[in-house]
Amino acid sequence: MRITCSGCAKVLVIPDERLPKGKAIAFPCPTCSTMIKIDLQSQVSGQKPAPQANGQKTAAQAKTEKVYLTGEALKQKIVKTVDELPPMPQTVIKAREIMDDPKAGFKELATLFESDQAIAAKILKLANSPFYGIVGGVSSIQQASIVLGQKVLRELITLSGVSGLLGNQLAGYGLDVGDLWKHSLAVAFGARHIAVKVDAKLENDAFTTGLLHDSGKLILDTYITERWQQFEEALADGKRTFIEAERKVLALDHPEIAAEVCKAWHIPKEISHGIRYHHHPSQSKGSKLAYIVHVADAIALMSGIGLGVDGTRYQIEEGTMAFLKLNDEDLSEIMGHMLSAAKKITEE
Repeated sequence: MRITCSGCAKVLVIPDERLPKGKAIAFPCPTCSTMIKIDLQSQVSGQKPAPQANGQKTAAQAKTEKVYLTGEALKQKIVKTVDELPPMPQTVIKAREIMDDPKAGFKELATLFESDQAIAAKILKLANSPFYGIVGGVSSIQQASIVLGQKVLRELITLSGVSGLLGNQLAGYGLDVGDLWKHSLAVAFGARHIAVKVDAKLENDAFTTGLLHDSGKLILDTYITERWQQFEEALADGKRTFIEAERKVLALDHPEIAAEVCKAWHIPKEISHGIRYHHHPSQSKGSKLAYIVHVADAIALMSGIGLGVDGTRYQIEEGTMAFLKLNDEDLSEIMGHMLSAAKKITEE
């Protein structure tokens, strides 16, 4: 569907499959912040929702409106839902433990992957992507370790563990199949690139933090979809960001749930902490990972990678550039690296 903003005349193109059938959605224009409303029946866009008299619902609306859990009760239910996510493959967790053990050698790693050919196949597929690929290709995990190095092999193992989960469609966030995966990849590579500039020892952790930063959306998407009318009302005045609407409607947000996902997946606490505060790194008590992923996330959204309904008003928090000692030229360079890496690794 092509939509023209009534405020600035910007033309937006939204795939029809992203639009919730039989519903109306509202979101701020990414250029001028004018509220755009799409009614799938009348297809009227660029208008503000018509207010109801005295803010009251009709008798029919009140009768048919579903009653949802709110506050702490809802939060507890959602946190419990984390357990329903497929766990991080045990092969991936064990492989990371082996690589962290200075006494372990490749023999233990090879034996592990012999018992899980599915993960091994994913690793080799990624290793042979245009981003990592070498002349002649990589035909074994051992060759990948020798040719690409232990650091890259660790990266590949992490990627293979979450690639399936992050590839799903998230209708509540307006993300099509593969959008979250591409966005997560872009942020991961961008975060790693920033870490090299800022604090090289955080390179590996920055990559993992970037890769998993939006994993909480996997949990919240269902709740957003079923309460879309409430989200539309929360966003109607154009003053709230989507994450603020999450807090108003659900009493929590996706970074908070992502941190819970990390616990279930046995991800180190410093990575979980960085994910928890990646939207507002100033609240992280100085977590460089939070600041790094915040910038990488903003750049990815500015580039249009994984730009769902929640990314149209994302801005770099004041003080972040100074904290990381980055400038506008750095942002342009990081964006170029991010776009190139994300494109190459998703090519067949």
